[in-house]
Amino acid sequence: MNIETNHTPATEIRASARPTNLTSGLEGLVDFAEASTKLEADLKSLSDMTGDGTTRVVDRLRKSLADFEPTITILGQVKSGKTSLVNAMTGWADLLPSDVNPWTTVVTSLHLKPGTKPASTGARFRFMTEEEWDRLSSKGGRIGELASRAGAESELQKISEQIESVREKARNRLGRKFELLLGEEHEYGYFDKNLLERYICLGDDFDTQDAPDDTADQGRFADITRSADLYLNCLTVPCGLCLRDTPGVNDTFMMREQITVQAIRDSRICVVVLSASQALTAVDMGLIRLISNLKSRDVLIFVNRIDELADPVTQIPEIEMSIKKTLRDKKGPEGVEIVFGSAFWASKVLSGDIENIPPAGKKALFDWAEAKLDPEKSETHPHNILWELSGIPALFRAISDRVVEDQGKPLLQKIASSAVTIATGQEAVRAMQIGGAETTETMNMQSAMAEFDTLVTQHTEALETDLQQMISGYHQRADKAHATFVERATQSLLAHLEAYGPQALWDYDPTGLRMLLRSAYLVFGSRAQKLASARYEAALIDVAELYSRAFGAAVEGIQIAVPPVPDLPAPVSIGQTIALDFTDGWWVSWWQRIRGYDAFSKRFQQLISSETEDFMTQIKSVQTEMIRTQIVSTLTEFFDDQRDILFEISTRRGNQNNLHELFVDGETSERLNRIEGLLETFRSCAA
Repeated sequence: MNIETNHTPATEIRASARPTNLTSGLEGLVDFAEASTKLEADLKSLSDMTGDGTTRVVDRLRKSLADFEPTITILGQVKSGKTSLVNAMTGWADLLPSDVNPWTTVVTSLHLKPGTKPASTGARFRFMTEEEWDRLSSKGGRIGELASRAGAESELQKISEQIESVREKARNRLGRKFELLLGEEHEYGYFDKNLLERYICLGDDFDTQDAPDDTADQGRFADITRSADLYLNCLTVPCGLCLRDTPGVNDTFMMREQITVQAIRDSRICVVVLSASQALTAVDMGLIRLISNLKSRDVLIFVNRIDELADPVTQIPEIEMSIKKTLRDKKGPEGVEIVFGSAFWASKVLSGDIENIPPAGKKALFDWAEAKLDPEKSETHPHNILWELSGIPALFRAISDRVVEDQGKPLLQKIASSAVTIATGQEAVRAMQIGGAETTETMNMQSAMAEFDTLVTQHTEALETDLQQMISGYHQRADKAHATFVERATQSLLAHLEAYGPQALWDYDPTGLRMLLRSAYLVFGSRAQKLASARYEAALIDVAELYSRAFGAAVEGIQIAVPPVPDLPAPVSIGQTIALDFTDGWWVSWWQRIRGYDAFSKRFQQLISSETEDFMTQIKSVQTEMIRTQIVSTLTEFFDDQRDILFEISTRRGNQNNLHELFVDGETSERLNRIEGLLETFRSCAA
């Protein structure tokens, strides 16, 4: 569903006052943007000198460069200050409303593009599907399913009442449109605060007919909105960037956790927002469990709200030590960078309201400034000083470093390597054109293309077959790990019953299962990457030999790069909550209802087997399909590029008309020199 409304664009919510150092910390991205712009210009020049076949290859490279949009996912529990932090990172103090309904499950993605013109801003809101709503309404989400399996009728009744409240509220607001909207999406050519409040924020529970005009639509679609995408130009970012604000994971129905797992999967960098004024909670522990399967470099921790600390100079080192100890104890990623700051301070800077910081906050600010600031910068404007102290530049610096080193540079190298192949192919094409009939022809175009297609089929089918065998072996290992875990847990349960009887509560740490599955997954992933690397090299050798047999010495200068092996996606689903992670009323209710040792054992096995079914599906099927698709797609893209180059060389060979076109304007030598110049640039970038 598309909706366009004439409205004043989102510039209405721009901050009125700005510091001059909003780009502090983004220097790495600035350099990357300049390199990208230079590479794009060179690709455009190369495209102007190629035929139709290789132009398609160059266009694909240019699109890959243009579509590069690294995603930073912001994680944290409700009211940890995530949204305020996202607002500060965009440079708009009140861009997103911070009073997000704790019952909505909305991932808000802000797609930032460099520029000052707001004409291209827009928004897209996607609604929950019927399947998602049915699971929520009929089973109470995953918590409801857990309660049902554990026999906790009182908990299930409480969840059912909450679900009914959500459903009734949604129906009152949407009426007969409720069912029609499920699975649909709304698109707008603008967005503003009122629009966002309508889709992702809590609305008052009143009859909309009697509501004030300015609030009648507030929260209208919030209960069924699943995700929001906002597109805007940004004054600060030098290149495309996506900030993904996730809902807090501490909700009754555990729907947010599933959405957060998917958001982490789709992102290479995660920022976990913790509150400096609160100890690490059970929810924070859940987040640490989710990120424990990520590389430490892919995780940043932003400790927010240092403005609320009475003595930040003393307390911040203590908080940092506590976080590092917790990460070690909970098997979290090691060596995670921790940044301290205050989104509140950043918001005051952007809104030009630094004079109205509360008195208690001012003392913390002055103490922290005295400890952190370089005396040489003491004469800097107060807005700039506070912006540095807010921690936003330090966070940007850490993000920029990771984006450039882990994503940006590899992308430029990959594109430049492909461009080298194209440019050297063009040199061969020109050489054959100039040589005309003197070029030795060892294979006609039809034969060359037919043999190429045979190579594509052979290598693709071999890769698919080998991957499937490897996946089957991994499934067996994962199932064995799961069965071993259930058996050990059951034995532990029986030993506990014999020692203490059924009156003493028993618990069992599922870390062992996660470690077994993680180990099996990493072994499979490593083997899959080695398999892909070997297949890519074999495909390249066969293609190079085909070039040689088809065109002889004329193609000796062509350089073909081995396709890079895709990165292994982190197994974040291993960290999702399962029954054994609960140590509260769930297990108490379960224990009180079971009688007899055998009953305990059987019910336990049934509960864990059912509860881990989705868990195992995610790590076995969903995760492996992602790997398979990426590996096969990379090989397919390589063959697509080589097919276009092969076609270009074949059709140009010995064509006297093309010779005439080249010599009639006298630019042959100049074009060859330009290609050689581009080659130097591409080779330098590829290195």
